[in-house]
Amino acid sequence: MQNYKTDVGSIPETAPDFRGNDGSLVSVLKTLLFFTILMITLPIGLYFASKSFLFEASLGYSSNDSYFYAAIVAVLAVHVVLALFVYVAWNEGSRQWREGKQD
Repeated sequence: MQNYKTDVGSIPETAPDFRGNDGSLVSVLKTLLFFTILMITLPIGLYFASKSFLFEASLGYSSNDSYFYAAIVAVLAVHVVLALFVYVAWNEGSRQWREGKQD
């Protein structure tokens, strides 16, 4: 029978790595952070910019009308960012799968 007790102070030579490839983890986190920032800033920025500059200043819409059309622009921006995220994530996943399959 083997003794499975180890000293409390002993450190294994190599710690198990459950994350996979560190490069891919960093790449995924960078992609997620980029799209998170884009999802927050782009629709809000486009809402206020299109309301002030496009609809009220350039096109002469009333304040109530410009709220409505600026909201449509912001919703379209959300959909574009989500579609880009899905596209990038899909291609990144298929690229990692192809590289893993070739190993």
